[in-house]
Amino acid sequence: MASPLEQFTIEPIVKFQIGGTDLSFTNSSLWMMITALILIGFVVIGTQRRALVPGRLQSAVEYFYQVVADMVRDNVGSAGRPYFPFIFSLFMFILFGNLLGLIPGAFTFTSHLAVTFAMSAFIFIGVTIIGLITHGLKFFSLFFPHGAPIASAPVLIPIEIISYFSRPISLSVRLFANMTVGHVLLKVIGGGVVALGGFFVVPGLVPFAALVAITMLEVMIAVIQAYVFAILTCVYLNDALHLH
Repeated sequence: MASPLEQFTIEPIVKFQIGGTDLSFTNSSLWMMITALILIGFVVIGTQRRALVPGRLQSAVEYFYQVVADMVRDNVGSAGRPYFPFIFSLFMFILFGNLLGLIPGAFTFTSHLAVTFAMSAFIFIGVTIIGLITHGLKFFSLFFPHGAPIASAPVLIPIEIISYFSRPISLSVRLFANMTVGHVLLKVIGGGVVALGGFFVVPGLVPFAALVAITMLEVMIAVIQAYVFAILTCVYLNDALHLH
């Protein structure tokens, strides 16, 4: 039986190197591209007619639009409107990537720390630049809570700095860990179903039922993790814009 971790192996499809740097097009890159194309098709086709009485696809697009719009408004306020397209794209990309990764034979690129950390680092750097542009040197007041005693500065400032710079790590590890653990569990239980004869044989019915239940749970986790990633991005953006 193949190792449960084999599904996470990154394999080059088109090998390419520049100056000793491996820039190969991999299965991870392929599924990112597939996710982006499906997402673009979903949004473009869903909004093409713009009917007064929306169909199912248009209703789905409008529902996701409203979810993200509410998320940005509730967590960032009116100042977050210019950043709505980015938050919406981020949420949908992670959501579709998570869900497509549940298809047998697909590759879940969000199960790799390199991918999730790259997204988190981009958000962290971008939010920090926004904060510096918006507030200048006043941005550094974020590292000292308003109203705290000056005498507590030697303790609070290092804690706040560590907390701030740990954001991309916690944001990336949360998504990576949840997707990896879930897929490993699905692989292990799926192997148990096959080893016991599948759902055509009585001993295989129990693990098969567990596999179905865990698959449904993984769908829910895929949605929740995309939502959590996006909402934490909104929280970080709110801190940069309002210094809370």
